[in-house]
Amino acid sequence: MATEIEPAEIPPVLGVLPAYGQDKETHLKMVPRADGARARLDPNVTLEEYMYWANIERQLEEEENRQYVLERGPLTVGKVIQNRFSKGVHHEKKGAQNSPQIDGEKGMVASTPSDSSLAVSDEEWRNASRALRTAGWGTIFYLITTDVLGWANAPFVFASVGYGPAVALFIVFGCFAGFSGWILWRVFLELDSTRYPLINFGDTYYRVFGAWSRHFVNIGQSLQLLMSVSVLVLGNGQILAQLTNESICFVACMIIMMVIGMVCGSIRSLQRLGWLTNAAVWLNIADFIMIMVAAGGKYGIDYSAVTSSSLIKAIEPVKVFAGPPPNQYQIQATGFSGQFTGVDQMVYSYGGAILFISFLAEMRRPWDFWKGLLCAQLFICLVYIFFGAFVYSFYGQYSISNIYNVVEPKGLQEAVNIVYFLTTIIACILYFNIGMKSVYQQVFMEIFNCPDISTKRGRLLWYGLGPIYWIIAFVIAAAVPNLSGISSMVGAALILNFTYTLPGVLYVGFRCQKDAALPGEGYDPASGVTTRHDSGMQRYIRGFKKHWVVNCFCIFYFCGGLACSGMGMWAAIIGLIEEFGPGGTVATSFGCAAPV
Repeated sequence: MATEIEPAEIPPVLGVLPAYGQDKETHLKMVPRADGARARLDPNVTLEEYMYWANIERQLEEEENRQYVLERGPLTVGKVIQNRFSKGVHHEKKGAQNSPQIDGEKGMVASTPSDSSLAVSDEEWRNASRALRTAGWGTIFYLITTDVLGWANAPFVFASVGYGPAVALFIVFGCFAGFSGWILWRVFLELDSTRYPLINFGDTYYRVFGAWSRHFVNIGQSLQLLMSVSVLVLGNGQILAQLTNESICFVACMIIMMVIGMVCGSIRSLQRLGWLTNAAVWLNIADFIMIMVAAGGKYGIDYSAVTSSSLIKAIEPVKVFAGPPPNQYQIQATGFSGQFTGVDQMVYSYGGAILFISFLAEMRRPWDFWKGLLCAQLFICLVYIFFGAFVYSFYGQYSISNIYNVVEPKGLQEAVNIVYFLTTIIACILYFNIGMKSVYQQVFMEIFNCPDISTKRGRLLWYGLGPIYWIIAFVIAAAVPNLSGISSMVGAALILNFTYTLPGVLYVGFRCQKDAALPGEGYDPASGVTTRHDSGMQRYIRGFKKHWVVNCFCIFYFCGGLACSGMGMWAAIIGLIEEFGPGGTVATSFGCAAPV
């Protein structure tokens, strides 16, 4: 027996935007729309309705992108540079006569209303809804590569597991990270629209599994981004201490980094970060080259940075290993935990999945995301393997996670540290931008009814709440002053799960619901009613069977991610115990001694 799900009601407080009149060709009526940022959380909206509007959105984007390319003209070097410094605002310039018609035979709503007076209102609403959707796939490439904190950890991974396992793990984890990105991209294309926008990772879980899952994911996402900022504050604090020859108290160095973050954290649009992330990629490459010159030139090793922040205390000739090194050459922990600590560090190389939905939400044409993802993953995998293997060949067991502090001579070390300091600040701003948006939208807007950050009051609140975020990050960093330890714990408990575990189960849930559809089911835009012929477990089983191979693989993928996360947390805890035990680091919580 068919079940009809009543149309979602729009709360009066949200307001109703102008609706289309009856279209003569399609005989369908556009349902009145509320503010998308709030309407996206309406519990009465069904998955079928999300997919219906997403289908329309993709077709509109295709036409709008064609218009954009025509207006822009051929790309030149000057235009590319200009785009990098864009303010992130792009207005569609097309009249009602240019609005694309959606095929009525496929059950779509025509985008051109019969009443021309309503066309202006609808176009204004759509332009306002897409005000921040300006990023291209090139910007996404730079954002993903900037959203990678693991390049300095690559030699540490090789030192923890040896040449063979390190290369194999970089390739395998890179392929799986690409698969996770593909999952999030496909789910986004199927569920996002300006009517019901997907803003962050948690929104995908909300539409597939319900409100409880969104809260769970959002808490984890906010915690990961906060911890990532803390790791960066700690890392840059070490760099400042090194640059000043420890003449400034280590806690003061982290406070300086916190203040810099507060000042630079006022940027709200990812497109405005485009030129910064572009610069960060090339600065990272410059750092690669300088460190490889220092290593290949055999200028020596700063052993003090190694002995003060790792388990290695004896100064011996450099040793390299094809497989896992013996315990006396492990840096962070001994035995299997030492090897898995290296794996924890490696997930930073591909730990951008948590932000992919946020990146997609600000793209002019999300379909192009795969280009930026593919280029970024290939770049990360190849460059990191080459850099890690090269540096490990010359530094061996002294390849600690903060490799930039091992470089000799001192002049080159200072140059490397300055460049790395700048790139880390950019990454800090990126993480703060997404993390603060997540907290603001999910806590202050939804619970306290604060205004959107695009408004004047919202901007003022953004500027006021930002410093609190940085203060919390500083407290966490100062409390656990061991970069390898805290970053390993963050990587195992949070980054690994968001990159590998959660996308797998998300795709299974989405495919089961989408593939369970029977003939005659779906969303009717004229009445706002969703029709389903059955419900319950039999529906999910039917959906699971349709693509059972992919679904089974995703379940194994999910279980594998959980297993790696559990072992990684165990290894990180063992490493912290050994590191802060007898013979470990000289640093203490909120102390002046720098762990460098």
